[in-house]
Amino acid sequence: MTLPTLPVIRLRPNANVRAIRRGAPWVFANETVLDRRTKALAPGTIAVLEDAERAPLAMVAVNPASKIIARILGPADAPVPDVDWFVARLKRALDLRIRLFDAPFYRLVHAEADGLPGVIIDRFGDTCVIQPNAAWADLLLDDLAEALVRVTGVTCVLKSSGGRGRQLERLDDVNAVLRGSAPDAAVPVEMNGATYMADLTSGQKTGLFYDQRPNHAMAARLCHDARVLDVFSHVGGFALAGLAGGAASALAVDASAPALALAAEGAERMGASDRFATRRGDAFETLAALATEAERFDVVICDPPAFAPSKPTLEAGLRAYERIARLSAALVVEGGYLVLCSCSHAADLEKFTGACLRGIGRAGRRPVLLHTGFAGPDHPQLPQLIESGYLKALVFRL
Repeated sequence: MTLPTLPVIRLRPNANVRAIRRGAPWVFANETVLDRRTKALAPGTIAVLEDAERAPLAMVAVNPASKIIARILGPADAPVPDVDWFVARLKRALDLRIRLFDAPFYRLVHAEADGLPGVIIDRFGDTCVIQPNAAWADLLLDDLAEALVRVTGVTCVLKSSGGRGRQLERLDDVNAVLRGSAPDAAVPVEMNGATYMADLTSGQKTGLFYDQRPNHAMAARLCHDARVLDVFSHVGGFALAGLAGGAASALAVDASAPALALAAEGAERMGASDRFATRRGDAFETLAALATEAERFDVVICDPPAFAPSKPTLEAGLRAYERIARLSAALVVEGGYLVLCSCSHAADLEKFTGACLRGIGRAGRRPVLLHTGFAGPDHPQLPQLIESGYLKALVFRL
């Protein structure tokens, strides 16, 4: 396909052309001329974006069904995506990861920051899990899988269709095996001296959260000989990192029985089962119950799901973060440590910190902020896209 055959979408005169020229990766529907021809484009169509004066700006992937109507793929005269196009982008992404990590367990592609808008790829040794959270990637998924095998040499490629991103793009929720055979058991992943069990076929998201790796390491340094409480633990998250750091005990709290079973398996593989326990239940209710039971911990970590995934949910999300901070701060011994995390991009660092401080204050505690953490370098941030800097981790001493 050559440039003259590509359809064209056009910006309105009041659109922020300067931002696009400076690297903004998204174009919203209210910035474009939504004529009948544009609305009729099939989701995933590759097109040329023009400014209001009809000057070409970029090659884009279009989805008229999404508020993000266009995602920037490259210059207007760039080759359209095919296997070779994907190979080039994947090679660039892989080059960074092999410089950062000794073993092939990492986020290989972090969407826009790696030049593949809406695409998440996590690697687990010989298996890669793709989240194609944009229509164009879903449409070209076979080419992407082929390129992934060529570049990495993996023998298995899985499609994970869970998550809010695909819902916003109006895509299906069907998982699939794209290459090879799916693992018949959870995959062990070594990080920071801990062993995590990743369920790649039916677990949450791609099976494991690599983004917290540096924050796990930071928290683990505080856990030697400590009693540790890890709330919203998923498959062991901070709890197993704490055990690897020499914790006297770790209690993992989560609403998911399968996730806690994987956490227990990880602890067993580490030879730490005697120091590890789980408690299934709602996080808010469990924190309140632990307080009434007069339980206290040297280190408490809360890593909840996104309470504020969008601007309309921001205020309610901040109240939830404040409540978590209040309940968890009450469980920390004097001189102990509290780690509070947020993966809500709508709640920026300032707003999240404010909510945490209000909650800690309401618990009658006085905090000192020791450290502010973010996602690891295999989750690079695109400066023009605030959403790519979603993860925050605050480490307090009380």
